[in-house]
Amino acid sequence: MIRRRVLAGLALAAMTTLSACGEQPSQTTGAKPKELVFSILSAENQASMGPLWEPLLQELSGQIGIPVKPFYATNYTSLIEAMRFNQVQMGWFSAQPALEATRRAEGEVLGRVMDASGQDSYTSVLIAKKGSGVTLDKVLKCDRSLNFGMGDAKSTSGTLAPMAYLFTPRNIEPAKCFKAVRSANHQSNVLSVGRGLLDVATNNSVGLLFAQRQNPELMNQVEVIWSSPPLPESSIVVRKDVDPALKEKIRQFFLTYGTGTGPQADKQREVLKGLAYGGFKPADNSYLDPVREMEAGEALATARRSGDQARIQKAEAEFRQIQAAAAQKRAANPDV
Repeated sequence: MIRRRVLAGLALAAMTTLSACGEQPSQTTGAKPKELVFSILSAENQASMGPLWEPLLQELSGQIGIPVKPFYATNYTSLIEAMRFNQVQMGWFSAQPALEATRRAEGEVLGRVMDASGQDSYTSVLIAKKGSGVTLDKVLKCDRSLNFGMGDAKSTSGTLAPMAYLFTPRNIEPAKCFKAVRSANHQSNVLSVGRGLLDVATNNSVGLLFAQRQNPELMNQVEVIWSSPPLPESSIVVRKDVDPALKEKIRQFFLTYGTGTGPQADKQREVLKGLAYGGFKPADNSYLDPVREMEAGEALATARRSGDQARIQKAEAEFRQIQAAAAQKRAANPDV
C-alpha cells in the first residue's frame, strides 16, 4: 500500500510539472496529436542536459510534423510513471528502466544507442579517491569501515550490475558490508568521492566521460577500481499506442540521425558528439534480455538466502527459463 502511494505521488508530481509548463497530456490515439513529450533523465542536471538534447528534439519535431517537448526528471521512477500515465509518449531510458517501461508503462524499444566507436554497450564501475588506499580488495573485506555510494534503485549501472556481478556472487549485502550506504545519482557520487565524502561509489563509463568534460580537475581525484562486464546501452522507448505510422517516422529519424552527408548531417554528428553518442541502432524488447537475466539472478540469490526451498525452486526455474529464452533469441537474431 505504501509503495503504491509513493508511486502515485511521483506520477502526480510528474503531471504537475508538465501542467505547470502549460502542457496537457498528449493524446496518441485517434486524431493526430497536437504534441508529443520526450522524457530525459536529468541525472546531471537539466541545465546541462537541455542544450544537449533539445537540438535533436527540434529536428525530430520538424521531421514528424508534430512539436516534441522535453520532460526532465531526476529519477527513473518518475520517468516510468510519467509514461505509464501517458504524460510522456517516448523517451531516452537506460536498460533497467526501459525494461520497467515495457512491463508497466506500455512502452516498447525502437532503437538503442551506440557510442562514438560504434559500441552499443557500456560498463558499471566502482570509483574511489586517488591516493586514498581504497582498493577492490578493501571494499570486499566488508569490515564496515567504508562509506559506500549506491545509485538509483532502478539504475542498471548504479545498482543492478554491481549487485549482480560483484556483490551477490560473493554473498555480500551492502547494508551489512559498509559503515553507511547512500543512494544518489552518478554526478553526486563522483562529487562525493572526489571530495572525500564517500570512500567508494558506483558509477558508469559514460557518466565518468561527462564528469571529465565538466570538471576535469575533480576527475583527476578519482580512479576506477572495478568494471563490470558490458551492459546494454541506453534506448529509445515509445508507447505502444502511438500511431504506427507516426511511430515508424520516429524510428526512422533515430536510425538515420547523423548518418548522411552534407551540412545537416555534420550538425547532427556534432549533437551526437555532445551526447557522447555515435548514433542509434535497430533494437526491440529482446535487447533487454541481459537485464532480465541479471534480475532473475538477483531473485535467485535472494531466494537462496531465505532458505525457503519452494521459493528457491521457483526462482531457479524462472532463471533457467529466462536464460534459455534469451539464448534462443540471440541465436535467431544475432544482430538485434
